[in-house]
Amino acid sequence: MPILKALGFLSADGSPTQRYKDYRNHSASKAVMGEAVKEAYSDIFLIKAKPTAADKALIEGKFKSFHNTSDVVANLMTKTFYALLELAELPADGEAKAKKIEVKQPEDMDDESGDDKSGKQRKSAAVGLHYNIQIHLPAIKDVEVYNAIFKSLKDHLIE
Repeated sequence: MPILKALGFLSADGSPTQRYKDYRNHSASKAVMGEAVKEAYSDIFLIKAKPTAADKALIEGKFKSFHNTSDVVANLMTKTFYALLELAELPADGEAKAKKIEVKQPEDMDDESGDDKSGKQRKSAAVGLHYNIQIHLPAIKDVEVYNAIFKSLKDHLIE
């Protein structure tokens, strides 16, 4: 959870942010992760603009000194950083942040109400799928039943 908050995918209360929703779009996920990594690890990018595997010792040293951690913890932090880099497409230095696409409304639309001048309600331009899965668990004390249910969900939904 702390890494997701540091990357800006979760708010302080643990709810998903717009960045998380943008990351779920596979066509933009690498760019979103790149922006998040650049912000969360901005101190690393001050040392090295384009970190490579050869910079591992340098980055690990930065984690040790900045966070006052042991060698083991600094090594794990470095591995996390490099794992996130693999998921990211870092923006170029002069490149702007995420570009927003502006949708112009037809002239006969009333901006405030969403109605056109003839009184018809306009349709939303955004189309997407949303899955809401509810699980009603039996009221039993046998942990194995719960384990079997969640294993089955993992096998069929996640993988």
